[in-house]
Amino acid sequence: MPDSVLASAPDTAASNASLRAYLHGLPGVDEVGARARAADLSTRSIKTTAKAQAIDLAIRMVDLTTLEGADTPGKVRALSAKAVRPDPADPTAPSAAAVCVYPDLVAVAVDALAGTGVGVASVATAFPAGRAPLEAKLADTRQAVADGATEIDMVIDRGAFLAGDYRKVVEEIAAVKEACGGAHLKVILETGELATYDNVRRASWLAIHAGADFIKTSTGKIAPAATLPVTLIMLEAVRDHHAATGHRVGVKPAGGIRTTKDAIRNLVLVNEVAGAAWLDPDHFRLGASSLLNDLLMQRTKLTTGSYPGPDYYTLD
Repeated sequence: MPDSVLASAPDTAASNASLRAYLHGLPGVDEVGARARAADLSTRSIKTTAKAQAIDLAIRMVDLTTLEGADTPGKVRALSAKAVRPDPADPTAPSAAAVCVYPDLVAVAVDALAGTGVGVASVATAFPAGRAPLEAKLADTRQAVADGATEIDMVIDRGAFLAGDYRKVVEEIAAVKEACGGAHLKVILETGELATYDNVRRASWLAIHAGADFIKTSTGKIAPAATLPVTLIMLEAVRDHHAATGHRVGVKPAGGIRTTKDAIRNLVLVNEVAGAAWLDPDHFRLGASSLLNDLLMQRTKLTTGSYPGPDYYTLD
């Protein structure tokens, strides 16, 4: 997206019209083709050695998440301990990428994870609905960063996006990015509410050029969430942006990724669509709460030949 399109203009209506013209001028998504390619890639098989490497990589990409009204400091401390050492019986199991919590519990996670290298992510901007004044969203963000969050997961104003008020969406993302300071910004599109694949592509490009460090599919509160075709479209957007600018933006599918098969399908998608440069936690994450246990069970099966019991790992 040209800088002139994103730059502030004296006439806001004209500026918004330029954004609409740009975003609606993007190539349309071949929905049948996107589904077919995602389905084809999901059938790829991975041999034992590569599978072991893929499982460890997926563990390193997990944002271990708890985003419930009943969250407590004790639950966050327990989740943080699990993120650092997912399998207490196996010190070779890698740590997760980050722990993701609500802003009021950031300080608890920061204290629990000090010196471990595991990041602290926080949802902000009136997650999950995003229905709040901008100043409230910015205060939410600033407080999480002040308490030590290294990553902020914000939600876009889907109502504004669907109404065609792209200028408002851009300005909010840019303002939140500024409020993040040194923290990375993941922009949640909530693809289940965007209605069409074309809208997913438009929202991806808009978020990328407004300052996102990552684009993220979903809050995990709306279905459908992280489907493979949607993730494919978002990977195409970051790939094409990198080809045009040399700047690499990450992707985070979240919601509904529960099994090792799901995780490996996503890794295959990353490799085939965006490329191997995205196969690291700095550029690809998996938002999940239940995925980690299945990854650990499959990892144990590969090393010992048998599955641990269903109560072997903690329930999150």
